[in-house]
Amino acid sequence: MKRGLVIGKFMSVHRGHMALIEFALAYCDELIVSMSYTNSDPIPHTLRYGWLQSLFKENSKIRVEESFDDFDDENLPLDERTKLWATFIERRFPKIDVVVSSEEYGIPFARHLGAVSVSYDPLRNQVPVSATKIRNNPFLYWDFIPEVVKPYFVKLICFYGPESTGKSTMAMQMAARFQTEYVPEVAREIVSSNDFTLDDIVRIAKAQNERVKEKMKTANKLLFCDTDLITTQIYCRHYLKTVPAILYELEKEIKYDQYFLFDIDVPWVADGLRDLGSNRMEMFQTFEMELSNRKICYQLVTGTWGDREKAITKSVDMLF
Repeated sequence: MKRGLVIGKFMSVHRGHMALIEFALAYCDELIVSMSYTNSDPIPHTLRYGWLQSLFKENSKIRVEESFDDFDDENLPLDERTKLWATFIERRFPKIDVVVSSEEYGIPFARHLGAVSVSYDPLRNQVPVSATKIRNNPFLYWDFIPEVVKPYFVKLICFYGPESTGKSTMAMQMAARFQTEYVPEVAREIVSSNDFTLDDIVRIAKAQNERVKEKMKTANKLLFCDTDLITTQIYCRHYLKTVPAILYELEKEIKYDQYFLFDIDVPWVADGLRDLGSNRMEMFQTFEMELSNRKICYQLVTGTWGDREKAITKSVDMLF
């Protein structure tokens, strides 16, 4: 049996990597895809390994493996570096017959392994992208990112602030403008009044996070969120005078890239759930304080509905 090898950090996995791996299959009966990692990598190795496994799970010829990189020395010349790699690979895997790569290391690495070197698209003509380019500007190279990887690069935008400030409407409008998804306030699907329990609150918090994770899978670069777990904590403390510890743990699950704090300089409108019209300033100050306490940067949204839409659109455009 002829055994092939493709190595890389896959940070992140892109369609160039997929093409390289598919190309390599023609030269071997079994292909080992060895993903190296360190504990300081900008993208966690568990994610990258999961992406590779997901992408190639249907192909029994491909064997995806993780390799902790404690053997490399970037200060050495390429020939000496690849000799270190070869020594590690010989310990780690069975005999390698073919090394397939797009990089200049392919020839010396294969030589040290006693294998044949096969080069694939070294000039990146077929798939003009690199992992570095994607990390630096994922939106520019969006079409080169596999579907399973895209959620990692989706920017989460949180519309945040007291009730009746236009967050829900704005989330829908922005999602339509940028042709993407939005996440509503899931609490409105679970409770119909402000007479709720701590168990209800925990159920709301979990459902809110799950909805964000679900929508990230189908979002187009951006995901607009009508609320967050800080908001859930604020209302829980206001109505029930306490906050379950799990809400702080759930808060850590979702990290928003941009917060917009909606000001109260628009009319308050009752809708059956809203009952804090007389406490607007106090609630606004609470919302603002929670961000400040967490050292979360935010953009204040003020003015007419049109002013708000223009300001948010201009800010979001800068993400591109």
